[in-house]
Amino acid sequence: MGDGIEKFSLRQLRYFVTVAEAGTMAAAAERHHISQSAISLAVTQLERGLGVQLLLRRKSRGIALTDAGRRLLPEARTLLAHAGEVQSTAQSISQNVSGELTVGCFPTITPFVLPDILRRFPQLHPEVVLRLAEGSVSELTDRLLEGTCEVALMYDLGVSADITKTLLYRVRPYVLLAEDHPLADDRPIRLAELRGEPMVMLDMRPSADMFRAVLASGGVEPDVRFVSASFESVRSLVASGVGYSLLLQRPAATFTYSGPGLVYREIADDVLEVDVILAHARDARPTRRARAFSEYCIATYTTKGDRVS
Repeated sequence: MGDGIEKFSLRQLRYFVTVAEAGTMAAAAERHHISQSAISLAVTQLERGLGVQLLLRRKSRGIALTDAGRRLLPEARTLLAHAGEVQSTAQSISQNVSGELTVGCFPTITPFVLPDILRRFPQLHPEVVLRLAEGSVSELTDRLLEGTCEVALMYDLGVSADITKTLLYRVRPYVLLAEDHPLADDRPIRLAELRGEPMVMLDMRPSADMFRAVLASGGVEPDVRFVSASFESVRSLVASGVGYSLLLQRPAATFTYSGPGLVYREIADDVLEVDVILAHARDARPTRRARAFSEYCIATYTTKGDRVS
């Protein structure tokens, strides 16, 4: 059955039914606002695909249905009607704010936004089931383009032109130090003061490249002693005294899993701020649930919801 279906299209069936009802190729072409030759070609392709002649083409008297054409006509109408029902059902589904929505999220953003979203969004849309897919910016971009997640919360760092971005809020890098570090005080720190200090690098691509660029703007080449893709591991390593780090997201708590405390220091230099964005594939048509999620995030995390690309 599958091979047979592949040999003709709904468009060809639709044109055949119109020709049968209109009585001439010209009248059918006028109904569909296409050329008569396009109608004729589609019907010929349908006949070839089915392996039967459906119409008798009579130059002076229009067309007539063959026996095969008369038998096929009601089946064609039924199939087209069913196709219309499928389309209507799909449109109805798309209009409901319900179903499963996979949200992509950059791992260091997840603990700062997802808990609130998971508490509050279901109160507004109880029929939407949220799923989480974490990954780097490139991994989330791939997911969006492949359709394995509809929307994503991530940093605007090297995002491709295939992605539409909505600005939610901006974050500014800060210096993370152990509470007993000699540079641990309340005043803003100049990047030059970090020159020669050992560093713990958060390496969740492309974060490391961004942090290196920030340090370079202050004339600092980082002396990286430890590298981790885990936000909490970086915090614990810094708290143990093995080096400083740069981070974007700032937990309210200054303690760590291992116990020792931390100090957050603002950077005195003029450094790059990073946009946290809501992203979706530019060519994808968002579902109602994805639009509802986007509206919630814009209302919650920004007062303007500026479209940046």
